[in-house]
Amino acid sequence: MNDLQKELQKRLKSKEKKMIEIRRYLHEHPELSFQEKKTSQYIVNFYTGKDCKIHTNFGGGYGILIDIDGGKPGPSLALRADFDALPIQEETNLSFASKNPGVMHACGHDGHTAYMLILGETLIELKDQLPGKIRIIHQPAEETPPGGALGMVKAGCLDGYDHVLGAHLMTTINLGEVAYREGETMSGRTNFKLVMHGKSGHGSMPQDANDTIVAAAQFVTAVQTIVSRRINPFDMAVITIGSFDGKGSANVIKDQVELVGDIRVMTEHSRKVIETEFKRILAGICEAYNIDYELEYIHDYPVLVNDPQLTRLVVEATQNAAFDDVTSITETPPVAASEDFAYYAQEKPSCFFFIGCTKKGDDFYPHHHPKFMVNEDALLIASEVMGNATLEYLLKGGC
Repeated sequence: MNDLQKELQKRLKSKEKKMIEIRRYLHEHPELSFQEKKTSQYIVNFYTGKDCKIHTNFGGGYGILIDIDGGKPGPSLALRADFDALPIQEETNLSFASKNPGVMHACGHDGHTAYMLILGETLIELKDQLPGKIRIIHQPAEETPPGGALGMVKAGCLDGYDHVLGAHLMTTINLGEVAYREGETMSGRTNFKLVMHGKSGHGSMPQDANDTIVAAAQFVTAVQTIVSRRINPFDMAVITIGSFDGKGSANVIKDQVELVGDIRVMTEHSRKVIETEFKRILAGICEAYNIDYELEYIHDYPVLVNDPQLTRLVVEATQNAAFDDVTSITETPPVAASEDFAYYAQEKPSCFFFIGCTKKGDDFYPHHHPKFMVNEDALLIASEVMGNATLEYLLKGGC
């Protein structure tokens, strides 16, 4: 670790209390995807008066770009943090629990924003010693398709920048542990809504009806064979029917059933195979039962693919720094959840890594749970790892 990296770490540690205060304020005042007006303004206010360029309402929404031009020529790097919350009623009993009924930071985006604000402030303070330039992307609406990243990418948030770094706090990983993966890291996602239309009838006279419940039940069973019989066993794929709405009377054959579901894949090839087989099975069953259907089949977040070279730079920078509060940096298996950071990774070589935020031995709740909670010691770790990797990238002239 060189003198500049040591200075960055020293300043970050001195601001840990401020980092936690910011996180707690944001946790108390969560806002849903595409509705983050006050959160966006809070971020803008934080940077106002500092030696940086601020771009507001970026990408047609509440996105913010912070440009930090170093005092020397060099490479360019973008850092991303998201700031939206979820439609969940908080049950943590924290003293700083959400004040907005039915809205909660249940995925750690308050922590992402808090550590990135302090890191951004500190990089601004050191900007004259930095070679190259940094763009901090404060992104709204990660949780809700089509995702805030897509609009920001289309609006040009990566124009003129070579690589992108991002990180996520994870309750499933122990505090002090940093996890990474090269290549396919997080799943791509597809959502579907299927409405089957048949012919209603009396339960005592099924011959006069076309039963959508029977057809839909057949589809629910048959569609699972796509994963078991059409996808390579070494590839991850999941098809979930999350809602089967066929409520009616006991003696009435339903003329309409609605199914809503979710598909996850770890390769774009699997995504194509599933779509082809899904539609083939659906058409066959509906033909067999003489019913019609309407299908909305929407691909949203792509598979998140980490650039191997940039990922190795992050890993080596973290290992060489020998942070007191980082106990290990290890490779993680593929993560089945999806992330709209994948849109950045489609455009530029990127690395998205994970910061543990559950103290070893403590109970934890998964992301999107009403009792979700992060250990706030992870905020400093996130800022240290991200900041150190940023300086390593700039000082080495990129990768």
